[in-house]
Amino acid sequence: MTALDDIFEEYDFLDADDRYRLLIDLGKELPVMPDALKTDATLVRGCSASVWVYPVTDAEKLTFLADSNAAITKGIIALVLKTVEGKAASEIGRTDIESALAPFDLKNQLSSNRTQGIPNMIALIRETAARYAS
Repeated sequence: MTALDDIFEEYDFLDADDRYRLLIDLGKELPVMPDALKTDATLVRGCSASVWVYPVTDAEKLTFLADSNAAITKGIIALVLKTVEGKAASEIGRTDIESALAPFDLKNQLSSNRTQGIPNMIALIRETAARYAS
């Protein structure tokens, strides 16, 4: 089982309030993103909250530092990042992030304000991976 599968197993068992708490806890687990990296260049457009995503390469793997000024949104970006965690840039480009997140049914679990930026987060991750893969 992947980490994402483990998270879904717990998520699926919880009621709505506890799902929010789980997302908040996921956000708290993200590595600290230095304030110096929270710039206009790393800002994800189209999110109701401020979200920053910064790529970090480690050998052949591409990882991301991310942060948000909203706890739930920070948890959502943590969940999105779990879909690409530990993968090479070329593999991230082939990852169907939307399908990996589909079981969480975020659009029906969260308000549209909370989910409107998810496609933009995913697009930024894919664009970044494509740059690093070439």
